[in-house]
Formats: sequence, C-alpha cells, structure tokens
Amino acid sequence: MAFNWLLPLRIAQAVFTIIVLGLVSFVSNWWTNHWFATSPAEINFLIFTSVWTLLVLGYLLVAPWKFPSAAHKYAVLAVEALTMLFWFAGFIAVAVWLDNRVCFGAVCDSARAATAFAAFEWAIFVGTMTLAALHVWRTRSTAEKGPAPEMQAQNA
Repeated sequence: MAFNWLLPLRIAQAVFTIIVLGLVSFVSNWWTNHWFATSPAEINFLIFTSVWTLLVLGYLLVAPWKFPSAAHKYAVLAVEALTMLFWFAGFIAVAVWLDNRVCFGAVCDSARAATAFAAFEWAIFVGTMTLAALHVWRTRSTAEKGPAPEMQAQNA
C-alpha cells in the first residue's frame, strides 16, 4: 500500500496557517495601537484567510471521515480552489503593500515572514487542489460522488 501524503500536507497547512495567523495578528495589533487606526485591509484579509483555512481544514478532515455525504467531490474541489485563491490573493496583496512603503523593525519583519509563509501555504493548497481536480477528472463519467481515497487523511 502506498504512503498517503495527504495527512502530512494537511498538518503542514494547519501549522503554516497558525504561523501566519500569529504573525499578521501581531502586525494588526501593532498597527492599531501605534497609529490608533484600523489595520490595513491587506493584513485583515490574511487574518480572514487564516481563520477560513482553519474552518476549511476541519471540513476537509472530518467530512470524508464522519459525514461522507457532505464530502462530495465537487464540494471538496470548490473548497480547495477557493482557499487556494484566497491564499494567492492574500500573499500578493501583502507583498505589494510592503513594497509600497518604507518599512523596518519587528512589525515589518513579521509582515514579511507572514508573506513568505502565506506563499508556502498557497503552494501546498495548489498541490491538494490538483489532487482533488485529478480525482474529479478521473471520475467524470462515473457515478462516484465521494472524495478520492488518496484525499482522505485516514485509512478506513
């Protein structure tokens, strides 16, 4: 039996998400306390994307295992694709935001690190979305509705 790479990928996604959430939360808190204004929309979007991803990972791990009818192959593909697009938009937006200003100190280092981790997170979601898309393509003319066996983090 081949090794299932999905669980290590999901763990990496969860770890990177928590790292990005911590880093951008620090940036948002610093910005709010230092400038007495709301933090930039780019930073807020990465906070949203991190929280969204934690919810999505809960769905992608639990639904195929406990609620197979909720883990339809098109739903899994849609969730993977949407999350991948969120990460792409988030890390590009923060990178452009950082490029348009003179930035130094711990807050800027945190924003740069969050951008790098968000880019890695996007790359991992490209991989898992590709797995989901390949499953949809391979089963397009069958009655199979569930996620691919290789897309399940547990072995039944």
